[in-house]
Amino acid sequence: MPLSMNYSKNKVLTVAAIALLGCGAVWFWQSSPATTSASSKKNPPIKSALVNFNVASTFKGHAKPISAVAIHPDGKTLASASTDNTIKLWNLATGEERYTLRGHQKWINSIAISPDGKTLASASADNTIKLWNLTTGKLTRTLSGHQASVQSVAFSPISGTVASGSWDQSLKLWDVATGKEVRTFSGDCDVVDAIAISPDGTTLASSNYFDNSIKLWDLRTGKQTRGLRGHSEAIHSLAFSPDGKTIASGSWDKTIKIWDLATAKEIHTLTGHENKVESITFSPNGRTLASASWDKTIKIWNVATGIEIQTLKGHNNKIWSIAYSPDGKTLASGSFDQTIKIWRVSQ
Repeated sequence: MPLSMNYSKNKVLTVAAIALLGCGAVWFWQSSPATTSASSKKNPPIKSALVNFNVASTFKGHAKPISAVAIHPDGKTLASASTDNTIKLWNLATGEERYTLRGHQKWINSIAISPDGKTLASASADNTIKLWNLTTGKLTRTLSGHQASVQSVAFSPISGTVASGSWDQSLKLWDVATGKEVRTFSGDCDVVDAIAISPDGTTLASSNYFDNSIKLWDLRTGKQTRGLRGHSEAIHSLAFSPDGKTIASGSWDKTIKIWDLATAKEIHTLTGHENKVESITFSPNGRTLASASWDKTIKIWNVATGIEIQTLKGHNNKIWSIAYSPDGKTLASGSFDQTIKIWRVSQ
């Protein structure tokens, strides 16, 4: 999930101030938790034999907060990004650090691993996306074109492209093989904090910071198809379900919403976090959804019912990012406390 601005009552002034500073401001890293007016009845956690995560290990090595985590498609390697401007690759089973990727000039907001597992993309506040060879750990390309901090990246599962969303109020699509820009999307797009691509590679979803909405785009034409509205504050994470029928959104209004893409209707609003929701991810089978929050917890939800199954506690500061392993038996979480925790399902 991308690293985010301290929430302000006047979004326009906040974004304008960041733009004037060249997106170099770092004051928001130590912002105090904000409160929202959203409230609803909380459902008590329900024990499930299918989900029972516990901390298995803690990885340490970054010098500053962890901004993003991703697990390789082979389930053996973990990637982590930090505000120390580096990316680290770890042996997921042993916690051994394989190598450190250096090249960005400012903090890294988002990382993604290509479906074939060969390439890692990183998005940074230095306005660039970098592509890295995961076999050698070498930088292969730097994608330049955004005029402000790049907040989120996502690989297409089928077309050999990678998408990016930026504070410069644009979405771009890039060819991974050549590094060339394929298109800039045109339409109702403002400051973008989160993006996601559907499993069939046809739809790009992006968050609009100013109006707290989700925009859906046709990846083949670059045209906007529809918008989803319902959150009362900024959306900082988006995730498509594995079957592509629904999309989930995590917001600073402390809620997660699940939407039916066929009808553009809200199915569930998941409530229970006591602070901003920063990252969400579906399990590989689509039955559960994990959410990470500034309240220092991770929650596991039953997607069909919208009811909380489990709350995971272990970090001592805000959690910025979470990722499921391909088999759904492992979760990785990255926190402002500078650690990565590995959670495994107890047998």
